[in-house]
Amino acid sequence: METLLDFSKLSELFTTYAPKVVGAILTLIFGLWLANWLTGRIRAAMKSRAIDEHVVPFIASVISVGLKVMVLLSVASMFGIETTSFVAIFSALAFAIGLALQGSLGHFASGVLILIFKPYKVGDLVNIGGNIGNVEEIQVFNTLLLTPDGKRVIIPNGVVTGGVIINISGPGTIRVDMTFGISYRDDIDRARKVIQEVADGCAMVLKTPPVDILVSELADSSVNFAVRPWCKSEHFWDVYFYMHEHIKKAFDKSGVSIPFPQMDVHLPKAG
Repeated sequence: METLLDFSKLSELFTTYAPKVVGAILTLIFGLWLANWLTGRIRAAMKSRAIDEHVVPFIASVISVGLKVMVLLSVASMFGIETTSFVAIFSALAFAIGLALQGSLGHFASGVLILIFKPYKVGDLVNIGGNIGNVEEIQVFNTLLLTPDGKRVIIPNGVVTGGVIINISGPGTIRVDMTFGISYRDDIDRARKVIQEVADGCAMVLKTPPVDILVSELADSSVNFAVRPWCKSEHFWDVYFYMHEHIKKAFDKSGVSIPFPQMDVHLPKAG
């Protein structure tokens, strides 16, 4: 009698839970397969939109983990396990972690935006918050600049997106603005010709647009020229230093003087 009773209980348990177990296993297998399939499709879509290769794996992994957690919660609910408590615990943990890492998460989100929308790329000459340099590396939390004097500047991405970004290399060509002064005794047309010859002798200066050589100011001690040649963005500093050196040499050779601040003192004659 007891054997028959035990068998009937086992049969009842099997009848009750077997469909749930089979359904849970099928749900788990199909759910994990679907999560992997959706993750692969999202990864392919991001790559087709030329999203940065450093961002794609991270976003894909976050989506994959999120989908698999949803599958596991669904399987647990099929066995009658209350999932609301787990969701509440996960939400509380996420909230606490978010508060603790508020600044870092902000920099991370900004880094993702930079990598997706690409206001600049590695190698570009940029001005970020008054820091001028070439972009050496774009990380998830920071942007690394290499300044002309060899310093590495690490800028948090939250600061980057929260301020003005000047991408000097962006258009591909750039105007190099410089100022050169001559003495009031020197001939303006002659000085302009010398400057033009120096610009024509620089292979990195573009022929079009033409170089602007304009009298910009009649200063206290000098007549100042605004000299504005155009060049490719990567040649900015080369042109800048070339023009300063060779204009000084050309002025010396042509007898055009570069004045410096001075004062004439007149003393009255005694008696």
